[in-house]
Amino acid sequence: MSIAGERPVIPRRSRRQVDGWRWAGRIFLVLMLLYTAAPMAWMLLTSIKSGFAAMQMPPQWWPEEPTLASYAKLLDPQNSVGADFLRFFWNSLFVSTMTTILAVIVAVPAAYAFSRFSFPGRKFLFFAVLLRNMFPAVIFLVPLFILMRVLGLVNTHGSLILTYLTFGLPLAIWLLKGFYDNIPIQLEQAARIDGATRFQAFLLIVMPLSVPGIIATAIYSFIAAWNEYIYAYTFLSKNDQLTLPVGIQRFFSENTTDFPGLMAASFLMSVPVVVLFLVLQRYFVRALTEGAVKH
Repeated sequence: MSIAGERPVIPRRSRRQVDGWRWAGRIFLVLMLLYTAAPMAWMLLTSIKSGFAAMQMPPQWWPEEPTLASYAKLLDPQNSVGADFLRFFWNSLFVSTMTTILAVIVAVPAAYAFSRFSFPGRKFLFFAVLLRNMFPAVIFLVPLFILMRVLGLVNTHGSLILTYLTFGLPLAIWLLKGFYDNIPIQLEQAARIDGATRFQAFLLIVMPLSVPGIIATAIYSFIAAWNEYIYAYTFLSKNDQLTLPVGIQRFFSENTTDFPGLMAASFLMSVPVVVLFLVLQRYFVRALTEGAVKH
């Protein structure tokens, strides 16, 4: 029996078991890190090889003569490949940024309404919003294409932005609602007593506290729009409208494939997403944890 205030004594065998599980967890994390980092490393190494070295069998793990020719070609607007790649990059950046901005503008008031207001059908409507994510994206491909054709939005970036909003908004609303649920309503009530309107209380009290959740929503919306392929491939056919996931197909041809160029384009495509997540990951993790636990 231990005295109050003293730490309980852990038996030696239990301590060994705890250490064993801890080391097993560390080994598992290292293996998962290698599993996820290996493709990125191979992609980077292939991008600095020559076309002949990239096709060698057995594969050449480290290039004998590293070259940045593929990157120079992609980033040079004077040649056709570089001009197309930079145009595709800009198209992806524009579509992803607009999708993110609109998703945040719509999700913030919607999530706040679900969190703070009671109205008939509130729970049903909230789960109906999430219902769309139960189905694979390809199910909605034909109906959305017909809708975009009727609206005259085929071969425009507007078709992608509207489509990506239908997929990103449900999870964005769910993330933000969980975050708002953990902000004490007493803070808004105190502001209302001091003379603030509901909108002022939301803008001056709730919004600053919900910045991590908003940033997490923005990260999710941006990454989903940046990486999307199926709808971009279906809705866009004009070369000057293509996004990066579709545009990098030009490195494939009937007789050969420019693997160094393809890997360089793929690596450059992954850079914005990786940088965005590394810079803002603490907000993303905080939003997920605070939205999952009620205080």
